[in-house]
Amino acid sequence: MPPADAHTGAGTGPASQAGKGAEDTLDLQLPDEFLALFGEDKPARETPTPASPLDGPLSLEESLARAGSTSTEGENVSTGTVTRGVTSRLESSDLLGNPAEWRPVTTPAGVFQLVPVRLERDLAVISRWMNDPAVAAFWELAGEEDVTAAHLRPQLDGDGRSVPCLGVLSGIPMSYWEIYRADLDPLARHYPARPNDTGVHLLIGGVTNRGRGIGTTLLRAVSDLVLDNRPQCARVVAEPDLRNTPSVSAFLSAGFRFSAEVELPDKQAALMIRDRAHRAQL
Repeated sequence: MPPADAHTGAGTGPASQAGKGAEDTLDLQLPDEFLALFGEDKPARETPTPASPLDGPLSLEESLARAGSTSTEGENVSTGTVTRGVTSRLESSDLLGNPAEWRPVTTPAGVFQLVPVRLERDLAVISRWMNDPAVAAFWELAGEEDVTAAHLRPQLDGDGRSVPCLGVLSGIPMSYWEIYRADLDPLARHYPARPNDTGVHLLIGGVTNRGRGIGTTLLRAVSDLVLDNRPQCARVVAEPDLRNTPSVSAFLSAGFRFSAEVELPDKQAALMIRDRAHRAQL
């Protein structure tokens, strides 16, 4: 259910190059900033960078709230603090890339970011959402935490074709997303899939965030993130249950078009498509 990062390795400084083959050497003291460019260790006198708040024993909600309260110069918790906490644990995938690298976006509802799920940190909150009757009616994952864990583990342990994420809005986790390769999914058997079609599943976790247009806002933001970070993807697709009228309406308002009614093994779905070519018009 996504893009790539660049790394700079340690290099050899000009002084060491000049010293090759020479009998005399010069003990050149380079500025700290220059050494940093070549991956040298930071001087011991520097204050160590605080660990990401997500690495502590706090719940995700508490961690994000604490990080948000200590951010400076207008930096929202979504702008890097969250990313640093998860990027080191995830490897880029050739199938979808790395959503942990996707930058946060500013929406009318607030700053929003996708944070890839970590089971030990996020299982409780996702399971709680799955047990909301309005969610359970369509996701069918109500029950003990093991039920949700069994849904998440194949994605987390898989080849990267599906990435489960928390949606963090203004520093607060409030939605669950799956970004997946629709052309490699069983869904592809039921519609004329194209290479690199990318699909989205979502649920809004809190009742207070439903029915206010936030779903539409975030669907547009997430589909924009997919198109911005996956240049080879020409279409973002979704298949909400036809009975879920608010969901279908949210997709339409977010710039998706209704393509077809699709009979899937577990539901009658509305195939929704957002085309890269028409994203500016819809």
